[in-house]
Amino acid sequence: MKINKTKIHRIILAVTLLSLVSCSSPQPDTPQKARVGVACYNQSDTYIRQLTDCLRDQFDQLTNDQLDLTMTLRDAAGSQRNQDDQVKELLDAGCSILCVNLADRADPSEIIDLARDHKVPIIFFNREPVAEDLMQWDQLYYVGADAKQAGRMQGELAAAAILSNAQADRNHDGKIQYVVLEGEPGHQDTIIRTEYAVNTLKNMGIQLEKLSCQIANWNRAQAQNRMMQLISQHQNQIELVLANNDDMALGAIDAYKKLNVTESVLPLFFGIDGTDVGLKAVADGELSATVYNYKEAQAASIAKLAVALISGQGIEEIEFKDEKYIYLPHFKVTADHVEKFISYIDTIEDK
Repeated sequence: MKINKTKIHRIILAVTLLSLVSCSSPQPDTPQKARVGVACYNQSDTYIRQLTDCLRDQFDQLTNDQLDLTMTLRDAAGSQRNQDDQVKELLDAGCSILCVNLADRADPSEIIDLARDHKVPIIFFNREPVAEDLMQWDQLYYVGADAKQAGRMQGELAAAAILSNAQADRNHDGKIQYVVLEGEPGHQDTIIRTEYAVNTLKNMGIQLEKLSCQIANWNRAQAQNRMMQLISQHQNQIELVLANNDDMALGAIDAYKKLNVTESVLPLFFGIDGTDVGLKAVADGELSATVYNYKEAQAASIAKLAVALISGQGIEEIEFKDEKYIYLPHFKVTADHVEKFISYIDTIEDK
């Protein structure tokens, strides 16, 4: 029997191609492994701690048969130098994506250079970099909330409370004497939240007299110290406390408690963020109102974007502003409906 050499060559070629295909095809029981590096400015910040907890939950939920996600968290304790070193360690450890909550929003250059050298995208969150810095590379993104909306809502809540309470103007001089407790100097949320809260109050017809504006760095203990100084200086003149976040609003309340000030001379207190302790203070009637900074949606957006950048799939489904920004909404929280927010958080945490 004469063997056709051409047929033999074709059979060998077909067998070779089949073996190559079987070797290169991904196995369904071996998911792609990806390390997610999360660098935050300070885990002692109540809101940041709760946001990163939500983020870990989101990555756990997105882990499946195709993608095995491992999140590694680093805390810079307020130091940009620490954060730069931590990002380098995360990159050297093989992280596929970085999620960065900047210690210094005006100084991201070293982190950006490191990530670009390693070809690892960055999702900045909560502390928005300067726009020019975000344009340094096409693999830089930001997820956060609109600080203007937060300030505007705080102003609307304060105005509504003042207009509905004849005792808000305790000295009956036709003006509301107020103090502001601000986050760190130069932070965009500090500047914008204060400006929009105060301007909204004025635009709604509230006559204001500013007694003082104090920096408390988002910190409850610092806010308590600043407030005790203000009470000593202004006695019972203070009728309104606007705080850039819940922790500082609660610190102000702590100061009045420590000094045993009678309830009749307490000012109205307003915060922002809707942290667990902030919501409880609203429910207990200590905090007049707060603005809910939607951490669950922010965490979900960060995780969805991270997976899209890692896998190369689904990026077209994400809605960006100016191709780089994702902003999530705020919500007003008063005693009338605070239980809905508390119940919502409880439901999320039970999942």
